[in-house]
Amino acid sequence: MQESKTGPGWSLNKRDPNIIKKILPLLELQYKYYFCVKSDGWENIPNGKVLLAGSHNGGLGSPDLGMFMYDWFSHFGVERELYGLMHKMVWKFMPSVAESLEKFGAIVAHPIVANKAFKRGASVLVYPGGGKDVFRPFHLWNKIFFNGHKGFIKLALKEDVPIIPVISVGAHHTLIVLGDILPLLKELHKMGMPWPFGIEPEVAPIFLGSPWGVGIGPMPNIPWPTKIYIRICKPIELPKPKKGQKNLSSEREYVNECYDHITTIMQKELDKLIEESSY
Repeated sequence: MQESKTGPGWSLNKRDPNIIKKILPLLELQYKYYFCVKSDGWENIPNGKVLLAGSHNGGLGSPDLGMFMYDWFSHFGVERELYGLMHKMVWKFMPSVAESLEKFGAIVAHPIVANKAFKRGASVLVYPGGGKDVFRPFHLWNKIFFNGHKGFIKLALKEDVPIIPVISVGAHHTLIVLGDILPLLKELHKMGMPWPFGIEPEVAPIFLGSPWGVGIGPMPNIPWPTKIYIRICKPIELPKPKKGQKNLSSEREYVNECYDHITTIMQKELDKLIEESSY
């Protein structure tokens, strides 16, 4: 069945600056006193539309995402549009939460709706690693993990917008992910166990966190308080294409080269941020 292009998450008009203004005081309390956030590099975001590519952690609570959004509103105001790409399954499993997040600029993670955002001059925030990244095991807390996803590169090339990395540390301490039991669940599924809601999950973490103590699956959580550091890096200068490479977003070899280039730079920046912070 063809995917609907008019369902939940496909509209850019759900974003509500008035709602954002009302929630800013609560975000400010979290920013200043609960997570004691330190951020820098905001001068690296130019005027106009950009593609912000980040790596984050902390489960569905993902406090580094919320704190980045507060920083964005603080620096640029609620009028400068920023849309964040979110997995379509959130609308299916947590529709009320997804509808609330739409008011802050959440849109379904699909190139068509992202292109619509760029066409109206807005910027787009993407976390390419998706659920595998936000639930990556604790022993990978200091690694950039995009899980091989390269769609954001094709999007930036097609729209001719700069890619600006967003890195952070700290959120890994708000939820301790022990591992991913999805491979085990897949074996059990082969033996006849049905998938919850009839859909195979992207990740099935076992974690230590509030309020569950021990949690299994991509369940909502209350982040533990910890210090979070956020850094906005300089726009990525992509490798020069080889002779004959023209439609770059369709050139697999070039996109792969860009992926390796971007993740290498982001890992170096993350290593530097870890060294400079208390982690």
